[in-house]
Amino acid sequence: MCSEHRAGRPKASSRETIAEAACELFLEQGYEQTSIVDISRRAGVSRSSFFNYFSSKSDVLWAGLDERLAEFERRIATDGSTDAAAAVRAATLAIADGFAPDSLALGIVNAAAMGLEVEYERDAALRRARVARAVSARLAHGGADRVRAEVAGAAWGGAVIAAIEAWAHDGAGRTSLARFLARASDAAGSTSWTDPVGEVAQLRVVVQAAAFEQTLAFYRDVVGMPQAEAYEADGGARVAILAAGRATLEIANPAQVEFIDRVETDGDAPSDRIRLALEVADTDAAVARLDEGGAVIEASARVTPWRSRNARLRGPAGLQLTLFQELGPES
Repeated sequence: MCSEHRAGRPKASSRETIAEAACELFLEQGYEQTSIVDISRRAGVSRSSFFNYFSSKSDVLWAGLDERLAEFERRIATDGSTDAAAAVRAATLAIADGFAPDSLALGIVNAAAMGLEVEYERDAALRRARVARAVSARLAHGGADRVRAEVAGAAWGGAVIAAIEAWAHDGAGRTSLARFLARASDAAGSTSWTDPVGEVAQLRVVVQAAAFEQTLAFYRDVVGMPQAEAYEADGGARVAILAAGRATLEIANPAQVEFIDRVETDGDAPSDRIRLALEVADTDAAVARLDEGGAVIEASARVTPWRSRNARLRGPAGLQLTLFQELGPES
């Protein structure tokens, strides 16, 4: 856009004519000094015609991308696959479909000349946040915890805008946006890993605790499971949801339980029907911390045949806990 008319050139649509007129004026007299009346006059349309195509002056730059972001949001919100990360990548790459050079690319390259650097940064941040919200919601639905989903969403939001900026500076009319989106997706993709899920997106263990504050403080502050959500209801009802990283369900037959009890204990702390196993970085340090915080040690720490250091404790609300530290192969 913003190029001179040439003989034989197809007649531009009113939308293209308005965008071209706006770009010319931004370059000539600056973004802030250009009014919608100026743009309408230069384009040869009425002010009401301007608003038939654009909601604001800045929309002249962003309308094309916003249309693609709306489709991006629709795609990942309606995707029903179990691989959330793959769905996000596919929707991101699809942004390039039919995205020809437009006023946004010109504005990025000429932001200083047009005097819209501050305006551009503000508007770009809104689009980053828009992508981030959509991605974090999809990854959370796919099994990622809140922190991982939010971090990944921010990475994908930055990736999309970074790819478009690189594409514009590389010469939007001469290079492929798809290539830059693919590179940006590779960079953002490392933050989007989630465990494979089937019909169940999250495993949550629900514990009834009469001593609510004491139990919450122990598992949140002593064990070290950060609070992800909390809710209150009528009648003093309260619940706190603590994050524990990866969640799995281990199903063992009676022979396996007896074997684990022989390995982890001295035979005097048999497994409950349900026992929580928590992976920690240092079993001995964690045992000392939990012991001081009110847990009862049922079996001291010891190395298992499968190279983990395990200890068994009894925590508040009667939960039986196994703390385990993965030691890795022997050197």
